[in-house]
Amino acid sequence: MPIRPQSILRDFLATEAAGGILLIGAAVLAMLIANSPLAPAYFHLLHLETGPTLSPSIGPMAVHLWINDAMMAVFFLLVGLEIKREFVDGHLSTWADRRLPFIAAAAGMVVPALVYLAVTHGDVGLTRGWAIPAATDIAFALGLLALLGKRAPTSLKLFLTTVAIVDDVGAVAIIALFYTASLNWLALGAAVLVFMAMLAMNRMGVVRVRWYLVGFALLWYAMLLSGVHATVAGVLAAVAVPVTRTPGAPDDVQSTLHRLEHGLQPWVAFAIVPLFGLANAGVSLSGAGAALAPLPLGIALGLFVGKQAGVFGAVWAAAKAGVAVPPAGASWAQVYGVALLCGIGFTMSLFIGGLAFTAPEQADAVKIGVLMGSVASAIAGCAVLYVTGTKQDAGWPD
Repeated sequence: MPIRPQSILRDFLATEAAGGILLIGAAVLAMLIANSPLAPAYFHLLHLETGPTLSPSIGPMAVHLWINDAMMAVFFLLVGLEIKREFVDGHLSTWADRRLPFIAAAAGMVVPALVYLAVTHGDVGLTRGWAIPAATDIAFALGLLALLGKRAPTSLKLFLTTVAIVDDVGAVAIIALFYTASLNWLALGAAVLVFMAMLAMNRMGVVRVRWYLVGFALLWYAMLLSGVHATVAGVLAAVAVPVTRTPGAPDDVQSTLHRLEHGLQPWVAFAIVPLFGLANAGVSLSGAGAALAPLPLGIALGLFVGKQAGVFGAVWAAAKAGVAVPPAGASWAQVYGVALLCGIGFTMSLFIGGLAFTAPEQADAVKIGVLMGSVASAIAGCAVLYVTGTKQDAGWPD
């Protein structure tokens, strides 16, 4: 009897602690460099122009743009492939299984925004930052879960992945609707045509990986030109990749999705994700003295208090009402730990913050707020999961 191949993302989340260690190490290194005499060279390197102007709206391609807008699109492609597998043939194959992550993601975006607005209500000029604590940073949250290993059940890791994907896509929609000065409708139309062509390839039985990679590259470029954040191209491209339905063993080696997933995994885990951490975690702490000002405090509380309240509250309410089934094999305390990890904002929070506030002093305040909320969420979430990972919970409350 042939041995069933491992699902790439499940394997990465459950056993690839090395990738998580690289990510956390890169983030710590970035923080140290950003607050050392090497800081000017670090920030100069990130903004060094290394390519042509691919989109007039973002200017010449710099190192930071290549990492955040191009490499992370590949990460989203990998995660999207696993999400599609789970939706088609795995843990999220029924509407009953999908309901909980969608409810949790929605609440995890609304409640942080309300917390932020409550803290900053006295200053109308700060209202534009309401969406900064809306999204979860997938790479950091999953990296921490990888470090925790078997202390966090695989069902919770898949739940976190789904919630993070949904609210990141929601954050991209928010950017397009509320923070995009103008959309290039021609480019957006081109992106739709490319996506439709990829779906057509799937329907016509095209199974060669190369053609879907070509489509992904074209879709990414069209998204970049359109003004919509280019990383969403990864999720959309994954939707079009064919997957072989094999109930009970959804990792068919003949599946296009499976082969693409296997090819991407080592590059994402050991190159793209650590580079992402190195490029995005470097925040100067020179403005930390103003941490209790409304802007940074609103962001920090939105991430730390709003995210856990929204996600955990939604899971509890959904389970209590019987409208969704809680993650299998996970205790109540472990779900709370994952809800805390959802407060790790970093990349998308910093990205939205840069769009909402352009003044240097406000930009620094955004970074401090994101750092405070994300670090607090990471420490608290890891602590809860570490302590509860070896204990049996009494179960979901009546």
